[in-house]
Amino acid sequence: MMNYFVHPSSVIDEDCEIGEGTNIWHFSHIMSGAVIGSNCNLGQNVVIGNNVQIGNRVKIQNNVSVYEGVICEDEVFLGPSVVLTNVINPRSAINRRKEYKTTIIKKGATIGANATIICGIEIGSYAFIGAGAVVTKSVLPYALMLGNPAKQTGWMSEYGQRLHFENNKAICSESGQTYKLENNLVTRVN
Repeated sequence: MMNYFVHPSSVIDEDCEIGEGTNIWHFSHIMSGAVIGSNCNLGQNVVIGNNVQIGNRVKIQNNVSVYEGVICEDEVFLGPSVVLTNVINPRSAINRRKEYKTTIIKKGATIGANATIICGIEIGSYAFIGAGAVVTKSVLPYALMLGNPAKQTGWMSEYGQRLHFENNKAICSESGQTYKLENNLVTRVN
């Protein structure tokens, strides 16, 4: 018995694992070997490639393809039409399947609509990638990245609020959580 929802227009290949409470909406395709955690939501026209790993409580909006080599940890948000890649130098006539790069999107990270993530990098926990950004290098935890190419313009809380540091300390305006900035790294204190 299935303990998750799949819209009838979607295709689920054999040998996939899909967690309890996950919803897979219209015209999506989950390919062989994919592992999707519990309580995830995959929007319309989402493709999850072979052997992709998706954590728990991940939200993937419409028109996103998550290719082999991508790992999304728990509570990742991928906005509409996010682009993820897995080959640095693709050519149609040259098979590069043995050259797939691993891209890791750490717990709680948000990637905004139409952002592009170049393969082989790590997006740190709770990082926030703005809409339309083009990320070409690994991103620190809690970093706010904007532009093309993306540059760090600040820090974000676990609630997605901009952090304003004074004396290397900031308080999230929504949650009241406290953060410290030390050696260009942000950590949550409470």
